[in-house]
Amino acid sequence: MKKLRAAAAAATALVLAGALAACSSDSGSESSAGTTGGSSGSSQPESPTTVRFALDWTPNTNHTGLYVAINKGYFADAGIDVEILPYNNSSPEVLIDAGQAEFGIGFQNQSAVPMAAGADLQSVLAVEQTWTTAISVLASRDDIQSPADLDGLVYGGFGTPAEETTMKAVIQDAGGTGEFESVILGTTAYEALYSGDVDFTVPFIAWEGIEAEHRGVELKNFNYVDYGFPDNYAVIVVGNTTWMQDNPEVAKGFVQAMARGYEDAIADPAGAAAILQEENADVLTDLDFLVESQTMLSEQFMLDDQGQFGRQTQEQWDALGAFLFDSGLLVDADGDPLTEAPDWSQYFTNDYLEG
Repeated sequence: MKKLRAAAAAATALVLAGALAACSSDSGSESSAGTTGGSSGSSQPESPTTVRFALDWTPNTNHTGLYVAINKGYFADAGIDVEILPYNNSSPEVLIDAGQAEFGIGFQNQSAVPMAAGADLQSVLAVEQTWTTAISVLASRDDIQSPADLDGLVYGGFGTPAEETTMKAVIQDAGGTGEFESVILGTTAYEALYSGDVDFTVPFIAWEGIEAEHRGVELKNFNYVDYGFPDNYAVIVVGNTTWMQDNPEVAKGFVQAMARGYEDAIADPAGAAAILQEENADVLTDLDFLVESQTMLSEQFMLDDQGQFGRQTQEQWDALGAFLFDSGLLVDADGDPLTEAPDWSQYFTNDYLEG
């Protein structure tokens, strides 16, 4: 549940756009699902359709619904055999755009960059409706009472395209200048914060936030939207647009099976966490931690204002998209800055949830 980087944001977007255009390498895979297909009306069952799903990191509670749907046979009931592609150096967006995966995990603020550059991607499911990260500092820092107080301090960063620009905008929205020093640390940024080597970073509240609490480290968090910054679908499921158009029934079966798995996780966080651990016993050993994380996500982050799961709105895509465009973070397939804002309605859909 951890990632990001600190070169100029527009340059990072250019690199990602180039990678999307050039990607042709194969990715390793591991099988993880049921294998029974539905009946075609004859005595012979149809063979299940294999759908490849790319993870963004090692399995964690962002992925619980996927593993619940596998474990309970929801994909198998839809005639689908899910092949999970473990995280590697290629982002899910690159693999999906290159046709090496049909679906994968994305993040609205990150996936929007390759989408705007022409990648063959569309968001089909909002797993988390709002930011699940926050700007965090040590609670003992009495000199930091709002993001405005971060001016001149040191940020421990990770490297996503909009990262530093987002930090600057939130600080400015809070009344600061947005000028700070940035060092790229990756997942060691959290330890650097705890030890005082950096002044602020952006943990996932339902993962690193819980880890810090368990270690006796008290954090003070600043939420982006409290300072007027646009909201973000923190975790989304992204699909290959052309493949989904060519295979609409399989796509619908996949999305609805996955949504059902996540809805089970919302209704029964402890049971879903146990399934997540069961399906990944080699890497997930602390069940109590998983239950705490999944409960927090289920109660605070996964349902919209109407109590619904998975749906996305034009307003939220437009608002965050406007920030990305106005900040100069979006480029076309040739790496040139966009001169016109994208039509964000083309980059997400609720259609596969219907029916």
